[in-house]
Amino acid sequence: MNTKTCSILLIAFVLLAAVTTACGSPAAQATPTQLVFATPSLSFITTETPSPLTLTPGAVTPLPGQTVVASVGVSSICNDPQVTELINSFKKAILNSDGNLLSSLISPTRHMDVALFRDGTVITYDPEHAKFLFETTFQVDWGAEPGSGAEKKGSFHDVVVPDLVKVFNQQYTLKCNEIEHGGASYDISWPYQGEFYSAYFPGTQANGNMDWRTWVIGIEYVNSKPYVYALMQFFWEP
Repeated sequence: MNTKTCSILLIAFVLLAAVTTACGSPAAQATPTQLVFATPSLSFITTETPSPLTLTPGAVTPLPGQTVVASVGVSSICNDPQVTELINSFKKAILNSDGNLLSSLISPTRHMDVALFRDGTVITYDPEHAKFLFETTFQVDWGAEPGSGAEKKGSFHDVVVPDLVKVFNQQYTLKCNEIEHGGASYDISWPYQGEFYSAYFPGTQANGNMDWRTWVIGIEYVNSKPYVYALMQFFWEP
């Protein structure tokens, strides 16, 4: 074998070895990168629909400075003999200082608001406390007296009852869902939703009828029976 032939054989051998190595030991494959999909956080906005606002006649508490005119388009008390009896019983309870009778006439659900002055303090009495209104000496601040501006303090029996007697113990007129009154320097209106009666004493000629006085009695039904839920006084103010 000559030198040229040996060189060719050597080159062929080297090439064969390279091919064999490449085929027998494959290159390591790259590990693929895992794709991570982030789960988005979802924000839910929940809206609640508020319940509709309803005004139930006889269940509205007047706000300071607010006047709510009573709706009297359809009357349920003006021709009811039960209401006439209720007013007569209320008058009897006042004139006879009968706490048990008065207690039985007060609304068991709404109780009885009492205002000595139209813009004074409103005191609410429930039926249980009403039993003792002719006995208790508990002092109540009824607000500033019209004209003088002096604070009016005293018990129901000493302060409210005498003014009620000034009407019930004389000739007076009753009006259903109407406030009958004498001359006034202010607007007279009923600050509740609900029906009422007014008991009006027209005053005396000797005083130019300036001593007129009106008590308004709010009346509502509970289980088809009428009760007193409010009591408010109006009179001439300087």
